Amino acid sequence: MGDRLSPLELMTKLISFPTVSRDTNIPLIDWVEEYLTSHGIKSHRYIDPDQPKHALFAHVGPDVEGAIVLSGHTDVVPVDGQPWETDPFTVVEKDGKYYGRGTCDMKGFDGLALWALVEAHYAGVKRPLQIALSFDEEVGCTGAPPMIAAMQGVVPKGRAVIVGEPSSMQAVTGHKGGSGFNTHVVGFEVHSSLLHTGVNAIMAGAKLIEWANEQNTANMAAKPSELASMFDPPFTTVHVGMISGGTAHNITAKDCRFAMDFRVVPGEDKEYWKNAYLAKVREVEEAMQTVVPETRIDITPRFDVPALQPEEEGEAETLVRQITGDNASHKVSYGTEAGQFQDAGYSAVICGPGDIAQAHQPNEFIEISQFNAGHDFMRKLVERLCL
Repeated sequence: MGDRLSPLELMTKLISFPTVSRDTNIPLIDWVEEYLTSHGIKSHRYIDPDQPKHALFAHVGPDVEGAIVLSGHTDVVPVDGQPWETDPFTVVEKDGKYYGRGTCDMKGFDGLALWALVEAHYAGVKRPLQIALSFDEEVGCTGAPPMIAAMQGVVPKGRAVIVGEPSSMQAVTGHKGGSGFNTHVVGFEVHSSLLHTGVNAIMAGAKLIEWANEQNTANMAAKPSELASMFDPPFTTVHVGMISGGTAHNITAKDCRFAMDFRVVPGEDKEYWKNAYLAKVREVEEAMQTVVPETRIDITPRFDVPALQPEEEGEAETLVRQITGDNASHKVSYGTEAGQFQDAGYSAVICGPGDIAQAHQPNEFIEISQFNAGHDFMRKLVERLCL
């Protein structure tokens, strides 16, 4: 039997693996598998066929359906260019906080979930507990759906999922859906003194970005629905965060690339926004092709995340509220794997330690009091599963 590590020791170990989304997470998954095996817990993997990424899931307790599932992701965002005061992949305790990349989002929760799984195993819980650790959450929650599919028939079907994104240990019952589209505008290069004979891909792309500005202005001015009013902001947002293109200042740009992303409030159709964007793309493309016919705009789907819909007397929400005592209504604008689990037939809620405001920041941290609150939650959860 291996050593039973504390939540802090588990978080510290997980953070030592630099699992930035662009890189592999396999060494972390290898370690988790070995740790669980040392305690007699069998784990299973989903292996991505296209990149060196693995997901892991495991089940403890009776071999029956109805488990509580603790869901977390193993990837973190990059630290490149951020002014860190400590080693981002080493947990540092200072001023009542644990610093490190992923302490808040979300290896703090992952460590707590691993601790709970091992404790549940030794406690002989009467209701099963599962863990599900995905990848590529930070690039659009693309790793969770195949993991969820892989779980079916391999472990007994769980019933209620707690997604441990940082929510200050509050029960979050709804979040926006999201979709994103890689956009490649292909223009035609000429000397900028003769720009009317060429097609500047950047300037054409700017028309699409201005369309996004117009949509945001209109959405902000419109009266929100009752459901949308629960979110901050209470409307669908359209966003471009990165752009690249061009060769030289005196050449019309041949290429322009950016991603157009939508965060859609529940009750609105993501397909509507997709179709509206594609209609604008075709309009801009037609204008380009009147000048140079071989120009074009290529659109590639980047991610598609369903909203988390508030549930009527949802089992996951009820469980979290019973443990935390939180009876307030909480909705968030960020996306998570909760909507994907919900689409797969699970009851789902978000509840995890830490403040989302610290996620992705230089000198990311989690308050020690929040981490301890997460530990207390897991202790109470295991106790309930023993009843």
